[in-house]
Amino acid sequence: MKASAMQLLVHLDPSPRAAQRLEVAQRLGPRLDAAITALYAVTPSFMELPFSPGVGPGMGAALREIDDEQHARARALFEQAQAASEVPISWAEVRDEPIMAAFAQQALYADLLVLGQHDPTDAGSTHVPADFVETVLAISGKPALILPYAIVPAVIGETVVIAWKPTREAARAVAAALPFLQSAQRVHVLSWEDEDADVGGEGLGLSGYLKLKGVEAIWHHQGKERERLGEQLLSRAFDFQADLLVMGCYGHSRAREWVLGGTSRTVLESMTLPVLMVH
Repeated sequence: MKASAMQLLVHLDPSPRAAQRLEVAQRLGPRLDAAITALYAVTPSFMELPFSPGVGPGMGAALREIDDEQHARARALFEQAQAASEVPISWAEVRDEPIMAAFAQQALYADLLVLGQHDPTDAGSTHVPADFVETVLAISGKPALILPYAIVPAVIGETVVIAWKPTREAARAVAAALPFLQSAQRVHVLSWEDEDADVGGEGLGLSGYLKLKGVEAIWHHQGKERERLGEQLLSRAFDFQADLLVMGCYGHSRAREWVLGGTSRTVLESMTLPVLMVH
């Protein structure tokens, strides 16, 4: 078997948008010379019910039947994709709880995750925790291409916007996005006043790093970082007709809970274009 340069890990669930994620991964496969693994990860129905003595064997059997039907649909979707795939594509499924920790562990062996924005109006999304994306990002530390639940562009990465400030998260996001940046037609960098360390001689910077990688970028210096930055980011991406936003994912741990920063939360809730994020 021909070696692949990258490994993509796609999240499958019962929602109709799982097919969209798998389709995007298949389009990216040849472009990134990537193998694809589709990982089915959902919370079993009985785990979502509050404990009640009234939940008897009959109810349990009915819930298992629902789960089996959803699993069968996802498997059929995968097999259809596998038959038409130009790159290696494999099936896997999470059998542990909580599903986010199990998915994040599998993510450790992938180069890029393909995830979906949480859609609060989708009944199928109830089988996936609302904080699935941010928790997987936080636990795994792996880059993820997150697709909006509204409209996904036919081509991802023709016009790319980088949200830049000199932080570990932003730097890792740029490094992970290099295959997209190097093939993009236009790359815009939005930067805010947060100066690099004072270094004498020929110090390093993002502009030089991108040029070294063959990426010509258009810079937009935005002044001081302001409030409601997430809204500004999405607005500027819309102005540029961008089809990919590259940014760090920021947040902190609080009593075993991952809490997103305001900008990251706004983007994940309101995104209208694919976002490549790294925590």
